[in-house]
Formats: sequence, C-alpha cells, structure tokens
Amino acid sequence: MKVLLIEDDPMVREVNRQFIEKVAGFEVIGQASNGVEGIAQIRKLKPELVFMDIFMPEQDGVTSLRKIRELKLPIDVITVTAANDMETVKQVLHLGVFDYIMKPFSFERVQGTLENYLRFKKQMQTEHELTQGELDQLFHYHGGHNEVQQSNVLRSEKSLPKGFNRATLEKVVHYLQSVEGASAEEVASGVGIARVTARRYLDYLEKQEEITMDVHYGGIGRPVNYYFSK
Repeated sequence: MKVLLIEDDPMVREVNRQFIEKVAGFEVIGQASNGVEGIAQIRKLKPELVFMDIFMPEQDGVTSLRKIRELKLPIDVITVTAANDMETVKQVLHLGVFDYIMKPFSFERVQGTLENYLRFKKQMQTEHELTQGELDQLFHYHGGHNEVQQSNVLRSEKSLPKGFNRATLEKVVHYLQSVEGASAEEVASGVGIARVTARRYLDYLEKQEEITMDVHYGGIGRPVNYYFSK
C-alpha cells in the first residue's frame, strides 16, 4: 500500500513514516507540509492512502479533504491530529475519512488502524454479492465508523470518583481495546496523561472488573503490571 504523509511538523512526519513502515504491506512514497502541496503530490504520486494533519498552514486538513472529494481523487484518508473539538470531528467524519487518530498516539494505535485498513481493502475486492454479515464486517473495519466495544463503566450514568474525568476514562478504555495488553507507562504515553494518572484510572477499571491485570516478570528489574481489555 502506497502512503502519502501530509503534515507540517517534520518531526511528526518522521514518526508517522517510521510507524507506518513498521507495518508489513505499507510504504511511504511521499511527504508534504501542507494541503496545497499534498493535493499536488496526490495527483503526481497516486497513493492509495493519505495520512493527514488538520492544523496546517496555507491549506488545512478539512479544506484539503473537501478538495479531495470535489476532485474525486480515488484515495482513502486517515487523519492524525491534535484536533479534538466536536465540530472538527463531525466535519472530518462527514468527509469520509477511514479513521481519526488523535495526537499523541502510539505505534499500536497506528498498527491497528493499518491492519484494519488492509482487511477492509481485501473485503472491498470481492466480486460476489455481499451478505449482511459481510457488510457488517466491512463497516466494522472501516475506521471512520469503527465499532469500539463500550464498557459498562462508560455506559453507566453514575458519577465517577472525585477527580476522575469521563473523557479521560474513555480514552484509557479505548486505548486498551486497541492493544494486546499495556503497562501503566504505555497507557500514559498512548493517551497523553501522567503515569500516576494512568495508574489511578487503571486501578479503578480493574476494581470495576472492566479490565484484567497480569504481572510480567522480566529478566532484570522489578515486575511490571500489564492491563488487558476484556
């Protein structure tokens, strides 16, 4: 799969490139620092997938997405951005992105999205008539509409313990659902919170029997608690 990166921050572009090329089947074939350059590169290089930021100079990601759709360019788009306001999220989803990854993000989050994207593309290549089950699977794998299993804690209307934030709790739950086990330090890095904060939320989720914990013993140093989504 040929991928184009559209991101104004050179350091973030390099992290994106390294993460993408660690996943089998993906190659970054070009980079651009804003939407104007990005659309020119799309026309020139003809990638299959674009990783694009929202906040960029000259032409932002939302405007670029609109132009991509207006021009009927045959590519899929994954947004990788710090934008978390509902209006931006709505606009981006309405413009048909495959997935929406919030900064800061982990390699596991990018890997999960790309593996889902490969499955999605393989399903789309079928020539036979689809069953409802196959359609359900297609939409499940489509990151823009990804079904994330919602825990009882998130469904509950009861108040959280003092000092807890529901949005942060949701990020911790969703992060654990996207990886196969993580330490408090990895959760903190993936969600963008302090390690002590991550541990508080993980302890709470374990007490609510929403996640499980296992002790991993390495060759050197203290054992590390690993947390798993049920």
